[in-house]
Amino acid sequence: MAPYDAFLLLSFGGPEGPEDVMPFLRNVTAGRDIPERRLAEVAGHYYQFGGVSPINGQCRELIGALEKEFGTSGPDLPVYWGNRNWRPYLADTLRRMAADGVRHALALATSAYSSYSSCRQYLEDIERARAAAGPGAPDVDKIPPFCAHPAFAESFAASARVALDSLPDDLGRVAELVFVAHSIPVAMLAVSGPAGPAGQGGTYQRQLAAVASQVAASLGRASWRMAYCSRSGPPSVPWLEPDVADCLEEVAAAGAEAAVVVPIGFISDHMEVRYDLDVEAAAVAARLGLPFARAATPGADARFAGMIAELARAYQAGGSEAGIRLLGTEAAGFCSPDCCRSGRPGRAGE
Repeated sequence: MAPYDAFLLLSFGGPEGPEDVMPFLRNVTAGRDIPERRLAEVAGHYYQFGGVSPINGQCRELIGALEKEFGTSGPDLPVYWGNRNWRPYLADTLRRMAADGVRHALALATSAYSSYSSCRQYLEDIERARAAAGPGAPDVDKIPPFCAHPAFAESFAASARVALDSLPDDLGRVAELVFVAHSIPVAMLAVSGPAGPAGQGGTYQRQLAAVASQVAASLGRASWRMAYCSRSGPPSVPWLEPDVADCLEEVAAAGAEAAVVVPIGFISDHMEVRYDLDVEAAAVAARLGLPFARAATPGADARFAGMIAELARAYQAGGSEAGIRLLGTEAAGFCSPDCCRSGRPGRAGE
């Protein structure tokens, strides 16, 4: 159905003031029976930062970078932005696109890997938003998980190098690399990719390991550790481990002289990055006497914006087949009806 007449940035959304925090958290947890006291506890993380999540600001910066890239190298497409959990809501954005005459949009979500919440759920968001927007809503094609694009790892390698260089006394030469991603339920792993052999055994973990290996190799490192953050839900439900705090304990016990955490699971500074890493993980490192630095997320980095523009040009010129050639053959199986399911009985996409 190419060519496209618009580009759509899909994101999670975040509060932009103290009065937004609790309504935002209720949106995020809708239908999950999360106790109000737990929401109030999480809200405290946001209040430490003035009730503002950095993600919306970084989306605006990325849109500015994309508009510059598109204006210089193409494709000649207007850029729109819609969120899952906060303003601008995706349904409202699709209504505006329809009013502007948009009929077929190419979309990229600010999640690079394959799992229910980072891929499949965005497809569900699109369908719900199109239904809410009405019969004039544009068709929307979502770019599949893009973590295999070389520029993605290159952006993290550059920011990790800056973090290593920021450590005192030349400790960057010997600092332990700890890659961090959002934890997910173990039950989700078996369906975190396309059906068939390539989707078995945790595609999410394989993708993370591939990116971590590329970043480490770019830095001349043969060893690294993988850790997770932002686990939620009852303790009886297993999630991916180790938690980043536990990992730092292991790093210190092993005699490491310093540590750099690289949040390869995140495109921009969600609260999980600002609080879980910059506050909690940094406090653990300080308690352990372990010099510590955190690498930046891609945000509006020129390499990342250039990667998105390259994908958009490929899709515009040759459709999904051309775009997938840039992402590797594995990407061809993603976003089919049977991939990236939730792993929970009765959940949409099961």
